[in-house]
Amino acid sequence: MFNQPTALRSVLNPAYLEWALSKQYDMGTWEECLFWLRGLNDTYRVRTSSGYYILRIYRAEITEEDVQYELSLLSALKSTLGSSVHTDIGEYIEKKDHTRYTMLDAAEGKRVAVMFRYIEGAENNLEDEESCYTFGQSAAELHKTMDQVVVELPRYELDTKFLIDEPLERILNYVGKSSEAALFLNAFTQTLKERIATLSSQSLDFGLCHGDMHGNNNAFQQGKQFIHYDFEWAAKGWRAYDLAQVKARKRQSDERKAALWDAIMAGYRSVRSFSTQDENAVDLFIIARRFWVMGLDVAFIESDTGALDYGTDWLDSFIDEFRDTGMVS
Repeated sequence: MFNQPTALRSVLNPAYLEWALSKQYDMGTWEECLFWLRGLNDTYRVRTSSGYYILRIYRAEITEEDVQYELSLLSALKSTLGSSVHTDIGEYIEKKDHTRYTMLDAAEGKRVAVMFRYIEGAENNLEDEESCYTFGQSAAELHKTMDQVVVELPRYELDTKFLIDEPLERILNYVGKSSEAALFLNAFTQTLKERIATLSSQSLDFGLCHGDMHGNNNAFQQGKQFIHYDFEWAAKGWRAYDLAQVKARKRQSDERKAALWDAIMAGYRSVRSFSTQDENAVDLFIIARRFWVMGLDVAFIESDTGALDYGTDWLDSFIDEFRDTGMVS
């Protein structure tokens, strides 16, 4: 029983962040710290006498070990990529003492703060074949580089436990394990896992993945290079899952999707192989990703979004979407 005020998720005051962090970095005099974006984590845009930077305050559920893995991966990728033609990554900035992050006290507990370089450029919506071909090359270069790096830290995998079992448990606890929706979701996820198991037995490409390869995280372009950032979900998994998030982009017109996807595949295969079996698995992983997103919705209801918009309409929308796959009658 709680006998004093507590918080599940706070927004840290920019003035506090300037006080706590400004002297820790060699990046000029702080002139502005602006709360920029509330997403899974909190993002602040910092302006100093030397330019703009991005400050990420991770949510309390992200552990110090999680951040250590992400930043170690970024260091390894940056070193291995070198002067890649089509690909670069968002870099973090070390502090004056050469450490990578700061642990901050917040109302809900410890939160990790990391400073990143500000990425100039513009998001490419991948609405033409040339852009899609180049993006395919960049995604392949990223995967090729990930095949070469080693991060000797513990990490989960983007397997069916992560994509299906753990989200299912959260969803069932929310909607009720004896509800009609629960009966359908149990049958649906069992079939989904069986189909993934069948495909994965065909030697699908499995290795380090970005884990969240969509929209702003990967389609930001500087010149001929795509800049990949936000590696929070990076882990070993099926490369078809990584690319499924690209194929499922909603900003492309339905009439152009097939041609644009073919261009992405052509660009990708100009750099590294991607088998017919891998490509055939992409649509299945689009479905798995959508189920994972449903579980992510539930994970944030209590601490962030509230239950108002996650009632019957939300549930029915996902159920209808999964029924439309034809996997369960």
